[in-house]
Amino acid sequence: MHYLDTLGAFAADLHYAALPQPVRQQLAWVLVDTLGAIVGGSGEPELRAMAQGVCHGEGATFIGLGMAGSPMEAALINGTAGTFLEMDEGNRFSRGHPAIHVLPAVLALSEAQGADAHRFLSGLAVGYEIGSRFGASAQLRDAMHVHGTWGTLGAAAGSAHLFGADANRIRESVNVASSMSIATSKKTMLQGGLVRNVYAGLSNSNGLLAAQLVLCGFQGEADGPASLFGEIVSERFDQATLLRGLGDEWHVMQNYFKLHSCCRYNHGTLDALDVLAARGTLPAAAEISSVAVTTYSYAAELTDPSPRNTLGAKFSVPFAVATRIVNGSSGLSSFTGEAIRNPEVLALAAKVSVTEDPSMTARLPQERPARVRVVDSKGQVHEAEVGVNRGDDASPYTTQELSSKFLDLCERVWPRSHADAVLDSTLALGDAKAGDAASFQNWLQMLRRPADR
Repeated sequence: MHYLDTLGAFAADLHYAALPQPVRQQLAWVLVDTLGAIVGGSGEPELRAMAQGVCHGEGATFIGLGMAGSPMEAALINGTAGTFLEMDEGNRFSRGHPAIHVLPAVLALSEAQGADAHRFLSGLAVGYEIGSRFGASAQLRDAMHVHGTWGTLGAAAGSAHLFGADANRIRESVNVASSMSIATSKKTMLQGGLVRNVYAGLSNSNGLLAAQLVLCGFQGEADGPASLFGEIVSERFDQATLLRGLGDEWHVMQNYFKLHSCCRYNHGTLDALDVLAARGTLPAAAEISSVAVTTYSYAAELTDPSPRNTLGAKFSVPFAVATRIVNGSSGLSSFTGEAIRNPEVLALAAKVSVTEDPSMTARLPQERPARVRVVDSKGQVHEAEVGVNRGDDASPYTTQELSSKFLDLCERVWPRSHADAVLDSTLALGDAKAGDAASFQNWLQMLRRPADR
């Protein structure tokens, strides 16, 4: 059987109630975490201005904004919002962020269709699994940014599932979507180009459009993913990796969550600083002469000590180190516009060096290692090293930590009482008693609440 036929059959036959209980539980927390990232990101001024500019339709909610648009408009806006704060979950094997590339599309379509909760969640599971597997099977060219690429195929598969497409039409939706990904540049993230935040939004809207085009009779080439990932944007495309364990080994069980409010490539370094802090050996900023970070290749690219905006700050190891030490936190408040203008932070960032250790690069993707060497003004050395990052399935955050993160993000736009209610309802969405359309619509009504400002 052709690999695309296998994927199509998997997507067409998936039913939420048949998923193993651990998968359903993990999917619930992925939903909670991604929803929190969208709500938190909806408070950004650029995102609000964007929503005002594209809001011309109706039928699907712009979460946290109290606005609505067409399903494709909602997919675009919510997908963009979810990447603004760099708090969206990811997957170390696909080396990207499956959920934010799929959830906005399947949510908008489910709302427009009047679907029930289980139908919505099955679409999310399909899109996550297929998108993440394409990411794991490809090795994107070094100049590419992962956002806006294979996520488009996941969004198309999840959307096609919600349209009730059979295996052939889901296969064709993936084929069409492979011609609708975008040419993304890694420099946008390294240089703080805010256009980068739109990439995930485009994956959602283009993936949804691809599934709709197939319903209208459009076709793609015979094997679009093989062309896209085997010849155009990727150094390799491994179909064996794509299909390995399909239906038995779930990528959603191998995801990671983020508490550090910045690029995942910073997290090993920040975890190492947390180790020093826990030991009581992390000097104050004024007492530091130098900080040397040794890490893997992708993290070693993030070297800008004076980023021009908050996005650039989230993709800078020197800034992340400095703001963590000066502010005592790597949370949202340490990556604001005020934080990137803090002279104490910028002075310390200038003392941070970042170099690659090829042996650390070789430990990817199982580990994302970093070693931090802090020299204080007395010449004393304080050193720590980590391998597995916190938040990975090998070192997971507690559900209490994830709940607190969700509430912190949502409280940027909603009162605590509403955020609490949304958290409880989201976690209960997949319960057998909550699978009816009325329960799902009640949950959607909670997401329609505008920001309290």
